[in-house]
Amino acid sequence: MKRAAVILAAGMGTRMRSKKIKVLHEVGGRPMVDWSLALADGLGCDKRILVIGTHSEELKRVAANRVGSENIAIQDPPQGTGHAVQSAEQALAGFEGHVVVLYADTPLLPVDAVEKAFASLDAGYAVSVLGFDAAEPGGYGRLICSDEGDLLKIVEAKETSPEEFAVTFCNSGVMAVRSEYLFELLSRVTNDNAKGEYYLTDVVELARQDGLRASAVRCSEEDVLGVNSREQLAEAEKVFQSKTRLKMMENGVTLIDPDTVYFAFDTQIGADVVIEPNVFFGPGVTVASDTRIKAFSHLENCSIGEACQIGPFARLRPGAVLHTGVRVGNFVEIKNSELGEGVAANHLSYIGDGDVGAKSNIGAGTIFCNYDGYFKHRTTIGEGSFIGSNSSLVAPVTLESGSFVGSGSVVTKDVPEGALAVGRGKQKNIEGWADTYNAEMRRKKQS
Repeated sequence: MKRAAVILAAGMGTRMRSKKIKVLHEVGGRPMVDWSLALADGLGCDKRILVIGTHSEELKRVAANRVGSENIAIQDPPQGTGHAVQSAEQALAGFEGHVVVLYADTPLLPVDAVEKAFASLDAGYAVSVLGFDAAEPGGYGRLICSDEGDLLKIVEAKETSPEEFAVTFCNSGVMAVRSEYLFELLSRVTNDNAKGEYYLTDVVELARQDGLRASAVRCSEEDVLGVNSREQLAEAEKVFQSKTRLKMMENGVTLIDPDTVYFAFDTQIGADVVIEPNVFFGPGVTVASDTRIKAFSHLENCSIGEACQIGPFARLRPGAVLHTGVRVGNFVEIKNSELGEGVAANHLSYIGDGDVGAKSNIGAGTIFCNYDGYFKHRTTIGEGSFIGSNSSLVAPVTLESGSFVGSGSVVTKDVPEGALAVGRGKQKNIEGWADTYNAEMRRKKQS
């Protein structure tokens, strides 16, 4: 059967206390709405419909880029979850298959949990709801099931009987429905309730009135952790990081102090990599095997080859590409640059917009002067070159293979292969000056 996802993202998110729309806040370096879109992709959905409100032009622009304007549905005004799904009816016109309702503020839901709901539809159920056993059920809606396991109804916490209130199997809100039933059932949902809203949960009871069967399938409470506040955003981040750290270690990565290492949603680390404490990975980082990332390093959108040593206190910015055996030491920053095999930049340097050939050495305090106030320019260094300490390479400039730069030089012209470039003022020694100066200063201090 074909699959479609209706992703609800029309909430105001007032509890976030933010100018940014709630679902654009990030978990693991990825906006929450993108987590839901990636989930839909992982489920093999043929269509992804994003339901948004009228209060955010920013989200509308983001949605258009992610799914196309034809797959955006507007809920205006917001009148509950059932009404939100109804808003997607036109965008799903002609679709036949299974439809899952997801939430853009529930970023950690895994593919296998939703697959269970789809499997229930394949087995003949009309509706399947994802539920979880809550540690503290509190205000969650309860899933009331028969002895045979069929879902009988969903009861809001305020409307439960004492027996129903004691149930710990709770509604996540995620629901899969066969398309031939979805909008017909929704058309019969009323807003005859305390909030005056149209609840998606009413679909279950309406389906059963029509003689159709509903099921409830289990997932973990962490899988369906929703985010409505900064506190819950931090909790979701904590869950993501904990699971990712465990996965990394299971895959052969050594984390000396796991709780101090932070990963992004797409971090890729090879086997036998060692990561020391207090390392942060932003999005887009790949690290090949046998590399060591030393403490207090920050990496984003970069690629690190095998058997490299990075840090401590190194910063790799977007576009940094390091080949096998590169050494990047303390307080070295690299941006949009490629370092060939065996390059060493061991201390206190900025390498920006450059290409450094294999086996070259970048001395302490070297600066790639890449910006002229208007444009960025590249520095090219050939293989086996040696850049002396405290040198400034003013781009655009090319240093051919085997070239040397004397310490303290400002290099503004290309350097031929095998040549030495020295660009500094000549030293002048004045005999006896220091003795005379010191004697005069001591006399003044004593007077």
